[in-house]
Amino acid sequence: MLCWARTWRLPQRGLGLSRTSFSTVPVAHSSSSSGQGGADPRPVRLSYKLLDGDAVRPALVFLHGLLGSKNNFNSVAKALAQHTGRRVLTVDARNHGDSFHSPDMSYEAMSQDLQDFLPQLGLVPCVLIGHSMGGKTAMLLALQRPELVERLIVEDMSPVEFTSDPNIHTYIAAMRAIDIPDKVPLSHARKLADEQLSRVVQDINMRKLMLTNLVEADGRLVWRLNLDTMAKHLDKILAFPPQQEPFPGPTLFLCGEHSKYVHPSHYPEIRRLFPQAQMQTVPNSGHWIHASHPQEFMAAIRDFLV
Repeated sequence: MLCWARTWRLPQRGLGLSRTSFSTVPVAHSSSSSGQGGADPRPVRLSYKLLDGDAVRPALVFLHGLLGSKNNFNSVAKALAQHTGRRVLTVDARNHGDSFHSPDMSYEAMSQDLQDFLPQLGLVPCVLIGHSMGGKTAMLLALQRPELVERLIVEDMSPVEFTSDPNIHTYIAAMRAIDIPDKVPLSHARKLADEQLSRVVQDINMRKLMLTNLVEADGRLVWRLNLDTMAKHLDKILAFPPQQEPFPGPTLFLCGEHSKYVHPSHYPEIRRLFPQAQMQTVPNSGHWIHASHPQEFMAAIRDFLV
C-alpha cells in the first residue's frame, strides 16, 4: 500500500525567468503544535516557484486547494506574469506538493507559514489569491495581518464552516486504499491507480488531480501528500477560525455558478469580515474556475487590479 513521502527539489540557481526553491523557515517535527491549547503554530519550509517581474507593484501570490499543488496554477501564473508584468508566486501548502510535512493542518498554521515566508521573499504587501482551502488560508492571513495583503481574491470559498463534505472523505480514503505492486513504472502505476480510484471517484478531472500526487521517491511509489494528517484533521480543513476584526482592503469573491461553496446565506459573514468585498459569478463554472474557465478567471483578476 502506498504511503506519503517527504520529498523536495534542490534550489535552482541557473538563469531564467523563474526559480523553484524553498523558504528558510524552520521545519516542523512531530512535536510541533497541533493548533490547540493556544500554542503558536510552528512554520514549515515551503516549496515555491517565483516568476520574475516588476518589483515595484505588488506581486500576485497563488494558494492552491486541498489535494492540489503550486503546479495547478502553472499556465495561469505564466500568462498573468506576461500580461501584468508583475512577479507571480505559486507555493505548495504544508503537507502538499514538495513542501515539508507536519502533523498540524490548521488554518492558523498555514497562515503562519505565509506570515514568515512572504516577507523573506520581499513580497509584501501582495495580491493574495486563494482557491478553496487556499482561499480560507488567504482570508485568514488577510484578517490576521492586513498589512501583508494589498488586496485579496478568493476563488470559490466562504469564511464559514462546512459541517460535512462526503466527497473529501471519500477521496482521501480512496487514495489511502490504493494498492500498487512493487517495481511498477510510474506511468503504469498511475493507470492502475486511476482504475482503482474510478470505482469511487467518477470525476475524471478530480482523478487526474489526485494522480499528480503519485510520485517516485527513493525507488518507491508514494503519495507526496500527507494523507494521514489530512484524514485526521478534516474537521479543521472544513472549518474556519472565528474572527472579529475585518480586513479593510479591496476584496473579490470569484464564485462558480454551479458551485455550492459560496451560498447567499454566507453573504452576511462575508460582508462583516470583508466590508469592501465585490461578488462576481463566472457563468457555467464550478469549483475549479481557474481550470475550467482560465480566460474568465484571468480577466477577473486583471480587472480587479486596475
